[in-house]
Amino acid sequence: MSLILRLRDEQKTAMKAKDKPRLGAIRLIISAVRQLEIDGQKTLTDEEVLAVLTKMVKQRRDSVAQYQAASRQDLADVELAEIEVLQEFMPQPLNDEEVDVLVKNAILTSGATSMQDMGNVMAVLRPQIQGRADMGKVSQLVKTNLA
Repeated sequence: MSLILRLRDEQKTAMKAKDKPRLGAIRLIISAVRQLEIDGQKTLTDEEVLAVLTKMVKQRRDSVAQYQAASRQDLADVELAEIEVLQEFMPQPLNDEEVDVLVKNAILTSGATSMQDMGNVMAVLRPQIQGRADMGKVSQLVKTNLA
């Protein structure tokens, strides 16, 4: 089942269960996907929907940090609840060892030898890791391995 169909099914389930916080988060996802489909005049693939989810999680994590810095835990809790819903639709996260192996394989595959080749390594890694690991940490790991 495609990711967008799964989202629509979960939306119906949340409506029937009258789970307003979950329904709101799912509606936000569907709305963001629809907006991109309208802007691009095409139907998004699962990989593109996954990119939308990844972006939404990152935005919410940034918001949580800002709310906690401003001592607004009530708003941070709302964002954390949305993150939980978003992560339900993302693939299983990779552990540190798996990420390390993928980074080393990508360096070998791309033939990278210096920091100038980092873009090539990231191009190989992105499809394998998208939505499954924090790209900031992956980038640091690539820099460490290339240095």
